[in-house]
Amino acid sequence: MLGKLLKLLGGSRGATYQTIRSGELQEILKNDQRAQLLDVRSPGEFQSGHIPKARNINVMTPKFKNQLQGLDKSKTYYVYCRSGMRSAKACKIMAKEGFEQVNNLRGGIMGWNGKVV
Repeated sequence: MLGKLLKLLGGSRGATYQTIRSGELQEILKNDQRAQLLDVRSPGEFQSGHIPKARNINVMTPKFKNQLQGLDKSKTYYVYCRSGMRSAKACKIMAKEGFEQVNNLRGGIMGWNGKVV
């Protein structure tokens, strides 16, 4: 039972991430200037609009894991995409790569913009 739960949350023991709502993230960004925001959409999607101060790292490229190596694993990351699916994938990868504090934005940028709940 525990193994199934861990697999759903990220794959292996310690490899987990949290899901947060846009309202929670908005409060965090107001109060924590050190919050690390990752947009894992394509560069074109990022160019068409993104959350301020977000860094773009495309989860769909083969270079994604290599680009993660340049990030500080001790920081807290808030990850989003268009709807939350690619960012969930990115969060799983990040957790497996040793990132301890990873959060997926529920509903992605669509949720942020109020287009989904």
